[in-house]
Amino acid sequence: MFLGKVVGQVWATKEVSDLRGKRLLVVEALDESRDPGASKVTPVVVVDPIGAAIGEHVIVAFGKAARVACGGDGDLAYEAAIVGIVDDVHAPGAPESWRPEGMVQSAGPEEQR
Repeated sequence: MFLGKVVGQVWATKEVSDLRGKRLLVVEALDESRDPGASKVTPVVVVDPIGAAIGEHVIVAFGKAARVACGGDGDLAYEAAIVGIVDDVHAPGAPESWRPEGMVQSAGPEEQR
């Protein structure tokens, strides 16, 4: 899995039956900056079963985990899917760019005690 930002949407007039009716989005992996194209990873087309919006930070799963998350048996024609919309990130040393825009720094679990 990886953290990413939804940067676009894909429409296909013809697709295999496994993709029919599925919402397809373009997700760019997060790195230390928010600049479009700054990531060294190529943006990924993903299936979106949960309704993420362009600009939102998301969790992307690959392979069988992605297909099962979309209600399949793991033998479908797609490789990546959004499995969560990120509200906040708390990880020691994580770059500030991993936090969704407008989020205020929150106390981590160890700081809430």
